[in-house]
Amino acid sequence: MTPDSEIVCHFPRRKTKPVYVGRVKIGDGAPISVQSMTKTFTHDVAGTLNQIRLLAQAGCDIVRVAVPDRESVIALKQILRESPLPVVADIHFDPQLALMSIDAGVQGLRLNPGTIGNRQKIAEIAAAAGERRIPIRVGVNSGSLRRHLMREIEEGRLSLPEAMVLSAEEQIHILEDNGFDLIKVSLKAHDVLTTLQAHRLMAERCSYPFHCGITESGPPEYGSIKSAVGLALLISEGLADTVRVSLTAEPVEEVRLALSVLESMGLRVQARNIISCPTCARREIDVVQWVYKVEKVLQEHNVKNITVAVMGCVVNGPGEARDADIGITGSAGKAVIFRHGKVVATVPEEELIPTFVKELQQLISSKSAQTERK
Repeated sequence: MTPDSEIVCHFPRRKTKPVYVGRVKIGDGAPISVQSMTKTFTHDVAGTLNQIRLLAQAGCDIVRVAVPDRESVIALKQILRESPLPVVADIHFDPQLALMSIDAGVQGLRLNPGTIGNRQKIAEIAAAAGERRIPIRVGVNSGSLRRHLMREIEEGRLSLPEAMVLSAEEQIHILEDNGFDLIKVSLKAHDVLTTLQAHRLMAERCSYPFHCGITESGPPEYGSIKSAVGLALLISEGLADTVRVSLTAEPVEEVRLALSVLESMGLRVQARNIISCPTCARREIDVVQWVYKVEKVLQEHNVKNITVAVMGCVVNGPGEARDADIGITGSAGKAVIFRHGKVVATVPEEELIPTFVKELQQLISSKSAQTERK
């Protein structure tokens, strides 16, 4: 799956050099792509492939896998043969693992040249990656800066965002000195404003595309808010070319949140949009329960490009939700189903879901027929 090329970005975008991770273009005005990372042990081939397939179904564009040892890089060969997504190998410290991953056929590397140390090995990696047109993501995390930069921060000579930029530049120059420029840059902190400022500074110093996210953002409830705020700020300033949400949760949840941010900013076609009231004393149905039930129906039927409303009373629906393609509300123990503000069915609550599914299928068929006539 590739990002929807028909989406028109209404936010400014910085001019960057393009790179390709497999078939996915990053930078140079390409649609913002969504990434995630497997959370299995990479040597567990079946488990890792299952997670990658779930990510592809959820709308992920690129997947990253950790390659901490030789057992993992051996497994990588089979994973690459069967993966529906371009695969980026995440390498730390061991240059041989990077070279073996390139030989295995990965579509990208996540590498910190500064942690490799051996300049000859970095040159070998750059040459091998360059020959196969494999981009390298230079990744800087605020919590793992080199000692001399941390000392500069402690002594007040550098701010944390400035130190992150200098660290990235050091690593970029190592690759450039070896004739390599298929580079993505990642500047991540667990603090939103630090991440934003680092990207602002880096944008003035290079034209490489940015891989964006708030690192180690936390569990879903807290991390989702922090990630959504951070990504929205970066995207609104044209600083994001590809994004990853980092949650202590299943990777599919990361993809869903990233897509939701892009959808809410008009940068992806909304797969499905649920409008629901916050509920109050006027409610006549259990809105929370029905939202979950409706969401489950939409997921089970793989519904796309449909806006659904779940309203608790006649004040909010169907009038206030007339823009919805289809919706439900309740009154006096009965459930009301409406389409574009017009009531199409009134049924007992226990018949709501099967009736809703029937109306939803008719709506989808009608939309498909309209599309075919165009």
